[in-house]
Amino acid sequence: MEKSIYTPKHLAFAKLLRETRKTAGLTQTELAEKLCTTQSIVSKWERGELRLDFVQVHGVCEVLGTTLSAFALEFERRLRTKGGKRPAR
Repeated sequence: MEKSIYTPKHLAFAKLLRETRKTAGLTQTELAEKLCTTQSIVSKWERGELRLDFVQVHGVCEVLGTTLSAFALEFERRLRTKGGKRPAR
């Protein structure tokens, strides 16, 4: 497994996070306020400079009005359509 935060999978995750936030109609600042963090942290997530853990992703999904499972399914769909490897089950 690659350790770089700039792998194609991680960048796809960051892009999906950004798109999901925009679809929810929130700015980075608004999302940050709802998560009790800073806009710069949200920006780093969306640029792929900082990773989130599972619990953080769950909280982000709640604030953005989606479920963790829906977010994960969309992430996997995007990986399949871009030729990425499908996660092992």
